[in-house]
Amino acid sequence: MENSSVTPSQGRARSSSGHRRVSGRAIALLAALAVVAYAFDQLTKLWVTSAMAEGERIAVLPPLLHWYYIRNSGAAFSIGENVTWVFSIIMTVVSVAIILYARRVRSLGWAAALGLVLGGALGNLTDRLFREPSFGMGHVVDFIQLPNFAIFNVADSCVVTGVALICLLTLLGIGADGSRHGKSRSAEHGAAGEDPGV
Repeated sequence: MENSSVTPSQGRARSSSGHRRVSGRAIALLAALAVVAYAFDQLTKLWVTSAMAEGERIAVLPPLLHWYYIRNSGAAFSIGENVTWVFSIIMTVVSVAIILYARRVRSLGWAAALGLVLGGALGNLTDRLFREPSFGMGHVVDFIQLPNFAIFNVADSCVVTGVALICLLTLLGIGADGSRHGKSRSAEHGAAGEDPGV
């Protein structure tokens, strides 16, 4: 009769292989979403700046949605308009932190969330660094207007969506490494190395 038991060393080897496989998929997803978010943000801003005059307002789905081209030196709701350089530093730190942390992410949910935050942060950081009036002090292009809400852009949407997803994953007890709070990783994934890519 064939012995189907798995030795501890075999279990660890399989688990390690499974973690590497999931980590690779998570990093690929994070990078792909970051690139897509960044590209979409920059392309929409390019369209706005080339097709609209600053201050111009175009009805899209009135009264719910308008394109309204403004340049924002501050953060959301025009907070911190006189300290633009602070937001440049914050976005740089956030972007670098996500890039450095990416190799530790094994949850596909966290990868998606961090990819959106990274793409959005880099999109607005590009504006801060390369748009007028000066390097690091550039004004961000905003153009999406909803009723009784701040005017924002695609990068802002990506960051907010990513942060909301991080909050949801945290409430569900899902860690960035794919583990669930309150359960041991060995008990959750088993000796055979179950795929933790939540």
